[in-house]
Amino acid sequence: QVRVTESGGGLAQAGGSLRLSCAASGRTFNGVAMSWWRQAPGNERTLVASMRWAGGSTYYADSVKDRFTVSRNRAMNTLYLQMNNLKPEGTAVYYCAAQSWGASDYNVWGQGTQVTVSS
Repeated sequence: QVRVTESGGGLAQAGGSLRLSCAASGRTFNGVAMSWWRQAPGNERTLVASMRWAGGSTYYADSVKDRFTVSRNRAMNTLYLQMNNLKPEGTAVYYCAAQSWGASDYNVWGQGTQVTVSS
């Protein structure tokens, strides 16, 4: 059973940077995709960025394009999210999710990591 664990959250000032990591453990991850989501208080969880695990194609939400970069280290079973030029509206709990082969959607979720951006 694959598990994913996020790390790298914290406090940053507006305009600053943070890098999140998502490590897949339990078995080598050879699933469909991995992704980053975020949920601010009172809001729904929304997709921030994703990456197809085999081919590496990416998706970004419009709100983070040109500021966030998703990447992976397949040997380390790890997904990253480099967040630059952070904005206060980016304050949220950031979740990593994985889609296993055969799953119709993201079926493995981490516990989340808090990102707080001060103005």
